[in-house]
Amino acid sequence: MDPETGANAQKEFDRAQQELDQNNVLAALACLERGLSVRNDPLWHSRLGFCVAKQRGHLTRAFELCRNAIGHDPDNPLHYLYLGKVYLVAGKKNEALQAFRQGRLLGGSQEIERLLDSIGTRKPPVISFLSRDNLLNKYLGIILVRLGLR
Repeated sequence: MDPETGANAQKEFDRAQQELDQNNVLAALACLERGLSVRNDPLWHSRLGFCVAKQRGHLTRAFELCRNAIGHDPDNPLHYLYLGKVYLVAGKKNEALQAFRQGRLLGGSQEIERLLDSIGTRKPPVISFLSRDNLLNKYLGIILVRLGLR
């Protein structure tokens, strides 16, 4: 690959990151696809995975791309950020929290912290010696919340 095409690919990647920062996923997807067609950089696969999941709904492909990126660079917290975002698109909040927490352990980012804060933490079970999934705990918690006592 000559230096000019490499520079063009890097420009597309930079533009894609700017679009992602502005929450313009469709434009970021287009930039990533153009950039990856010139230079297949596994470090950008997690971003592409998030865009594919958000815009096209291809969750299986998105998870493959994110895991591929983590396989190439397991210490990069941004891969875990985008994996967590894909989990959120898939409706898997617990797995998303695990991915975000793993990203935080590896150095984190402001966006990871913001997402963890927005998801929040759960209150402890009403009856502590019963599991959270116990029907008594579940419905007692719902009733107390509706009464404004919790």
